[in-house]
Amino acid sequence: MKKKTKLSRWRCLCAYDGTEFNGWQKQTNRESVQDKIEHCLAEIMGTPVRTIGSGRTDAGVHASGQVFHFDA
Repeated sequence: MKKKTKLSRWRCLCAYDGTEFNGWQKQTNRESVQDKIEHCLAEIMGTPVRTIGSGRTDAGVHASGQVFHFDA
């Protein structure tokens, strides 16, 4: 029998300069803010991390209060 691990939900607030990104949401063959954040969180947590954003930005758009969450 496999033991269930209790996960915690982490709420995060971030700001970013979107100049070099193709928006918040992950896209095939384009770098997004979500991709970058998930990559960094995976390095910190030692396991893949999937984020859920509260909204999206378009390519080149900045954000000063983007909220997202992930479970770990």
